[in-house]
Amino acid sequence: MAIDTMMENTANRLAALYGEAFGGKASGRYRIAVKLVRAMAGRKRLYENDVVALTRAMLERGFVLIDMDSFFVVMSANTFTNYRRANDDVAD
Repeated sequence: MAIDTMMENTANRLAALYGEAFGGKASGRYRIAVKLVRAMAGRKRLYENDVVALTRAMLERGFVLIDMDSFFVVMSANTFTNYRRANDDVAD
């Protein structure tokens, strides 16, 4: 199975988890251990290109994947639409 196909399948599973109840919440953002993502992907290791492919696949599904080294965070991309914006005035 090609790397992209494996990451596409993994992205589908991660996206589906967003809507499932666990951890005391009905749905929403979550963190997942790298070990579990490797198992989902059927890989012994996740290389940088794997994480990039998975990140892109998650974005295509409307989710943001944040690599925190020992775990990943999955959030809806819509979460960020209401954040305040920094403009040129604050960049000085």
